[in-house]
Amino acid sequence: MTRVLISIGLLMGASVWLTPVTTPARSAAIVSSVSRTVSAQAAPKQAVVDTSAGTFVIDLTPDAAPNYVAYFTKLASEGGYDGTTFHRMVKLGMVQGGDPLSKDAAKRAQYGTGGLNAVKADPRAPKMSAGSVAAVLVPGKPDSAGAQFFVAVVDQPGLDGKYSVFGHVSDGMEVVQKISETPVDASGLATERVEIHHVTIRDTPPPAPVPFSTDTPEQLASYRAVLETSAGPITIAFMPDKAPEHVRQFLRLAQAGVFDTTAFHRVVPGFVIQTGALSSRATPLTAKQQALVHNLQPEFNDTKHVKGIVSMARGDDPASATTSFFICTGESAALDGHYTAFGRVVEGLPVVDAIEAAPRNGETPIARIDLETVRIERVP
Repeated sequence: MTRVLISIGLLMGASVWLTPVTTPARSAAIVSSVSRTVSAQAAPKQAVVDTSAGTFVIDLTPDAAPNYVAYFTKLASEGGYDGTTFHRMVKLGMVQGGDPLSKDAAKRAQYGTGGLNAVKADPRAPKMSAGSVAAVLVPGKPDSAGAQFFVAVVDQPGLDGKYSVFGHVSDGMEVVQKISETPVDASGLATERVEIHHVTIRDTPPPAPVPFSTDTPEQLASYRAVLETSAGPITIAFMPDKAPEHVRQFLRLAQAGVFDTTAFHRVVPGFVIQTGALSSRATPLTAKQQALVHNLQPEFNDTKHVKGIVSMARGDDPASATTSFFICTGESAALDGHYTAFGRVVEGLPVVDAIEAAPRNGETPIARIDLETVRIERVP
């Protein structure tokens, strides 16, 4: 992702802020009452933000910003964000929303001036990192936070120590990035409406178990992977008795869509066709997908690298395999015991042959051959 840094002036231009909507005396009463409610809640909370561009989830941090979490939670629970928009954005930099005036398209010229001056100042966050969700402030007025908030799409060191961060996006950063790419006019206001349908406050669910982590080798052997390629489908059966951790990781990467839109970037007739490299991916990984990618410890075994065997590519380090894998198109004894074989083609060898026969420039196909997606099936 391109790193876009934003300045205070661009994010919080003084000309944007005009009319306070709540008096400081009333805001103190609101915050005091709601803060006690939030602090009494033992379970950590999340805000699920359902928008016209998709859904993202914020982990709320009342310890860091108790006043703002209380006010945000109160507004969300009352439906106060329903129908508001993300009205200001910097492409791949930040998105800003929550202004109650943005419910009315006729008030576009006033977007950014509503819903402020309702919350007493919270501590400023030392870091403004990617996914940080912070309270919008009127320049020079520390007690001016209210309904409006912004989300940093990438790290913003220029904003360190200047704003109160009340949460962090834990899921759906790709949605926030997409919102940041909304067209804007010369003043930075969105020219298309990206609406918040609803914000749901919920208890943070327990961590989901890592997919396929508890499957036995017998259960892993029951899965098949169907590689949907632009040349046709290829079905792979797995060998968990030989390389159980490679099989688990391949299945979870496939299920998460990590292999989708990669290319068969290397074709060597009589040797291999290779795909799965993230550098060949047509679209970037989401944060959740990226978190699944890690180096694999080798599981070298006695499987012979003959036509149809599926094995993991790696660099010079035996423990450097991540996502790239290859299908043998001939006997390759030099690979035996040095690369981890974990599967074999059981359907679709004619497709493998067709990819192998594609015109090339060196080892690179002249016309891109896509691995469009990998579908996981289970056989009885």
